[in-house]
Amino acid sequence: MIDKKWDRRIGRANELASTYPFSAEGLNYYARVATFQKTLYTEIQRTLADSPKSSADRPLRDELDLFLLLPRFPGFLSVIQKIAPAPLAEAADSLAEKGTGGWQRAIEDFWRGDTEVGPAENDAEGVQATDSLDATYSDRSLAWIFLQPYAEYLADHREGAIVDGAPSTCPLCGGKPIVGVLRSEGDGAKKSLICMLCAHEWAFRRIYCPACGEEREPQMAYYSAPEIAHVRVDVCDTCHTYLKSIDLTKTGLAVPVVDELATIPLDLWAREHGYEKLQINLLGT
Repeated sequence: MIDKKWDRRIGRANELASTYPFSAEGLNYYARVATFQKTLYTEIQRTLADSPKSSADRPLRDELDLFLLLPRFPGFLSVIQKIAPAPLAEAADSLAEKGTGGWQRAIEDFWRGDTEVGPAENDAEGVQATDSLDATYSDRSLAWIFLQPYAEYLADHREGAIVDGAPSTCPLCGGKPIVGVLRSEGDGAKKSLICMLCAHEWAFRRIYCPACGEEREPQMAYYSAPEIAHVRVDVCDTCHTYLKSIDLTKTGLAVPVVDELATIPLDLWAREHGYEKLQINLLGT
């Protein structure tokens, strides 16, 4: 089942690369990243197969197994050096030269601190400009990509927890939401959010801003394009923040984290209208 989860992401990225040529380069890159992440997840799962599930009371980010992760980090950097756009590939090359101490600092700084990544400036095609990728941003981006399957494994292998209310950040790891999801419920649709780090999905309110807590309906709106009708831009006119949501009632085969990556024109529209993304994605958009 876990293999199928990763295979759906990779397969959807390949499918959308043909459907949306304007996003093909980024989606092809993501498919190769997800292939590495699937392998890393599988290795972690195999190594920790006999470990009991973590207690729901223990914060996810209290767990960090450097003995498990550090030996796999140079292989990850080697992959990124080969497949990533030039700025990130160069950052991976620079980080590789720092050795074990530098790798550990990059991993711990991201994991123990705020998981904020970006935003960075983007060019007209939604691809990161070469001179915008400073050392701090690039190290955090690399740590994020590497740690995401580890965090997802921890989220998948912990006891169920009762979550009070509808928090604006992930109830397991505190990460920001990367995308919203709409699913059928009665005559309407229920909304949930997916975490940018551990991929945990949790229930959320339909009319509520995860950035500032705005709940007045006139201040909340959403926009979509006929060509990408199953993806919409949820905006808040109080804090001028946006988050994309994937409507599975319109396209049931969508994979939210992948369809979010594919819809760059919606990001461009939102930024042109003065909205800032709540959390950039792995492509830097």
